Amino acid sequence: MVEYSRMASEELSIGVDMGGTTIKFAVVQGTELIYKAQPMQTGDYPSPDCIVEEISNRLRSIMEKYPSVKAVGMGLPGFVDHKAGIVDSLTNVPGWYDIHIRDILSDATGLPAAVDNDANCMAYAEWKLGAGRGMNDLVCLTLGTGIGSGVIANGHFVRGYLSAAGELGQMTIDYKGRIGYYGNQGAIEDYIGHREIAAAGQIAYAAAGQTKALDECGPYELELAAKAGCPVALALWDDIGRKLAACLMNCHYILNPEAFIIGGGVAKAGDLLFGPTHRYLKAQLYPPHYEKIKILPAMFSNDAGIIGAARLALSVANHEDS
Repeated sequence: MVEYSRMASEELSIGVDMGGTTIKFAVVQGTELIYKAQPMQTGDYPSPDCIVEEISNRLRSIMEKYPSVKAVGMGLPGFVDHKAGIVDSLTNVPGWYDIHIRDILSDATGLPAAVDNDANCMAYAEWKLGAGRGMNDLVCLTLGTGIGSGVIANGHFVRGYLSAAGELGQMTIDYKGRIGYYGNQGAIEDYIGHREIAAAGQIAYAAAGQTKALDECGPYELELAAKAGCPVALALWDDIGRKLAACLMNCHYILNPEAFIIGGGVAKAGDLLFGPTHRYLKAQLYPPHYEKIKILPAMFSNDAGIIGAARLALSVANHEDS
């Protein structure tokens, strides 16, 4: 295996982070983004073919500036078969079915390529380079518009038979709850995703006799309100932490990780989220287990997906286990 210190100081790779609205590109060296290319707006392109063609053009342009890059990696929001390099389907990006995206990236650049679910890329970055470095068993969650997650067990990524393992956002916390995108009831991301938090905030404020627009009730706005002592916002963060604790408790008894690493926009609230999460976990977990479990903030923020995709690509180029 190539030592990380050598990789961090010498090897360059390209990371691509595709989201429902934006596609970001960067040249990565270790944990540093040494060059950021102009991002693409996903909605500006009418079809997967058009998106793929422009991605290929952008990659070739980057390689002209950085001809020493060794590999290219891409994270995508949906079901991705990492081993086969195929997109099965994407969330919030229509038309992406059975696309051999790894071969497309490799053909466009002439480089080894790797692709994976975007949350797995975030988890890979935290595992190899961030808050989970040196651990063999961990669960990484990113709390944003939805909930993405990645699972590492016994020093290996858990991807599952259909590359759908670790989709913890679909974990049911209320079997009589809301019906989600896939028809399942009570999935946690249907309660503590960004939009769902804002909707809950608007309802809670109305119940307290306060009229708020939806954009006044997002996680950031609730964070500011809670820090100012607003009882409505404080109660909302307590409820978010309680729901997250239910998810983590289930994960603990199924996977028994050494640590949960939590990032994403919702997690930026810090102790407003982590405080009640710890409190509810402590009340529900077997005490010796709670005493040893770690809940850690993610080291990397919005760049985690790009860093993880680029590092994953290097692992392929260097024939490491990924």
